[in-house]
Amino acid sequence: MARSINIEIHVGSNIEKSLRQLKKKIEREGVVRDIKRQVYHEPPTQKRRKRLMRAIKNTVLRQIASKYY
Repeated sequence: MARSINIEIHVGSNIEKSLRQLKKKIEREGVVRDIKRQVYHEPPTQKRRKRLMRAIKNTVLRQIASKYY
């Protein structure tokens, strides 16, 4: 399951700023999460549990956000 990822960063005079942008884009794309998922075996029950916990967390966050907006 090889996935090609292209992330473009425009490097200006400030290398540190460009590096921060790269790290943010990698985090948003979920690159690290995908790599970890491929390296370690995760049983199907664990995958389902994580998916369920993520869904619950997102639902709660959406409900909290809708209160304020």
